[in-house]
Amino acid sequence: MKNVMFFSFIVFFAFIENINAQQRTIVAFGDSITAPRKNVVTYSDVIRSEFKKKNLDVKVINSGIPGNTSAMAKERFEKDVLAHKPDLVIIQLGTNDAAVDVWKKPPATEPRVSIDVYEQNLRGFITKLKAQGARVILVTPAPTRWADKLKEMYGKPPYDPNDPDGFNIILKDYVQRARDVAKSEKVALVDLYSAFYKYHKVKGQTMDDLFLDGLHPNSKGQEIEAKLLLKKIEKMKFGL
Repeated sequence: MKNVMFFSFIVFFAFIENINAQQRTIVAFGDSITAPRKNVVTYSDVIRSEFKKKNLDVKVINSGIPGNTSAMAKERFEKDVLAHKPDLVIIQLGTNDAAVDVWKKPPATEPRVSIDVYEQNLRGFITKLKAQGARVILVTPAPTRWADKLKEMYGKPPYDPNDPDGFNIILKDYVQRARDVAKSEKVALVDLYSAFYKYHKVKGQTMDDLFLDGLHPNSKGQEIEAKLLLKKIEKMKFGL
């Protein structure tokens, strides 16, 4: 009996050792908020560093492309995400989808990607990832803040340049749609939009401290996102 128990322990620990030895892959999929940026420590950089500290064999791939809408990201999804056979994919899109390019001549009157198509694209990504056996964390767009360049380009209806939150008028609906998708698809959600407002409500803090230009989070803003993501990843028993 003792020999049987001893053998069982050996098999169990060998199994655990084998799991730990397998390299796992995380893909960060998004737009310029995800993409590598000079002099900014991105959320994927922070996640990669945390795994490295713990000597865990996890590959973190940054597949963010500046300017991408969900429709544009859809065109490269196979190559930049599925082809890596990821164990986990972080999806953060929507800021560019929601933009109404009022600076064009003549001015645009509708978002670059309609909210219903945005939803369809998110659901399409999730469905394909689930079919491949990958886990998903959906991240809402971050809120935006007026900066001089943004106000110059977008400071007209439907946006309100006199309201500090006036560039979020349409974006907030896309944020809610992302929340709804995460809930109905039963995937993890990081509500970055709410997290930035939560930071802003603390006395002595302002959301402006989290941005480079009112649109792209700086290292501090990226760190907030990274910490929220790491909590979700830890719950997934990914080794942290």
